[in-house]
Amino acid sequence: MKEKKFKTFKEFYPFYLSQHKNTVCRNLHYIGSILVLSMLAFSLFTQQYVLLWSLPLIGYGFAWVGHFFFEKNKPATFIYPLYSFIGDWVMLFNFLRNKKHF
Repeated sequence: MKEKKFKTFKEFYPFYLSQHKNTVCRNLHYIGSILVLSMLAFSLFTQQYVLLWSLPLIGYGFAWVGHFFFEKNKPATFIYPLYSFIGDWVMLFNFLRNKKHF
């Protein structure tokens, strides 16, 4: 089956959410994203810029564990890296605003 090509983020986001139905997977995304923001702030505040290399490992590490072990699907990042990156932050922002997706 051929992958659908999304032309806009607005078109993509419902697909993104459909790939994050499992609560544990979503929670792992939230944890990873919050840790990324925390590490970014810590790195900049302490001027330990070498720690910035850990950001992708933290963010994607938590997310991919959620996909491979709980959601049991392939992360959308592999096909739509930019839209997936944006989707992570939109999903976190909506979670923090207590906006329900599911």
